[in-house]
Amino acid sequence: MPRLSILELGRVREGGDRRTALDEARELARQAEDWGYERFWIAEHHNMPAVTTAATSLVIAHVAAGTRRIRVGAGGVMLPNHAPYIIAEQFGTLATLFPGRIDLGLGRAPGTDQLTLRALRRPPGNSDNFPQDVQELQAWLAPVQPGQRIEAVPGSGTEVPLWILGSSLFGAQLAAELGLPYGFASHFAPQALDQALAIYRERFKPSPQLDKPYALVGVNIVAAPTDAEARRLATSQQMSFADIFRGARNLTRPPIDDIEDYWTPQEKAQASQMLAHSIIGGPETVRAGMQALAERTGADELMVVSDLFDFELRLRSFRMIAEIAGAL
Repeated sequence: MPRLSILELGRVREGGDRRTALDEARELARQAEDWGYERFWIAEHHNMPAVTTAATSLVIAHVAAGTRRIRVGAGGVMLPNHAPYIIAEQFGTLATLFPGRIDLGLGRAPGTDQLTLRALRRPPGNSDNFPQDVQELQAWLAPVQPGQRIEAVPGSGTEVPLWILGSSLFGAQLAAELGLPYGFASHFAPQALDQALAIYRERFKPSPQLDKPYALVGVNIVAAPTDAEARRLATSQQMSFADIFRGARNLTRPPIDDIEDYWTPQEKAQASQMLAHSIIGGPETVRAGMQALAERTGADELMVVSDLFDFELRLRSFRMIAEIAGAL
């Protein structure tokens, strides 16, 4: 069975607040390391009222300070939003404070809308420079070279592990060319999953960081004692996806009995396409789904999203997932 990790957005639920969401993220990571999860990643999104992880490096510090051994990192930093030098300083600081525990996953999407992108002071076409920015960042994190006049402090010499993240063939090609581990976002954009993994493995070139391909696959999993309960709990995430298509900026909603009463046929079709690889059910259903995904993808690691309204039930879902994976 692949290793298991967690992707966190610090979601704010109706009736909750932002501080609670951040503290719950930290508590989840604390318990997840006891359940055997490999890493706990924070995703960068902006201008989303339900998501509290925009200042990604600060949330990573909050989580890492409350845990002991689980790897904590970005899943990911949207590099076109930032100067590589600043990210080297931020993650070099994290690596100095929490040595051997920090990962830096990099994406080239803005993680927000075009209006917010202008507020970030980044040009809309900045993603075209993504390959060069990755290599620049890599250089800032490397040991200082003779004659080098600018140094990332802290940062230089930390060699924070870099990952390329994506949902298209571009990221797979870049990760293969640079010899970096690759994470595919099949938890919301599964269409190119198989082709991207094949390209990554076929074209991979060994590097100082990695001698053979290492593929991580994102997956939505909702585990509960029964299939019926899991399906009901999953309606919170399904409503969030429907809200995206409506342009609504709602907090995470409590589950409902029948999702068909909430979304339109078009919204259902759009959301179902994005959530196509979701695994929702009781222990046997989740076991079969995880096994099938592992066999299909050959993934070295599964990064799990379990997007539930109730925090205690979310903890239960992640605990069940770990127990099921350990039994495979």
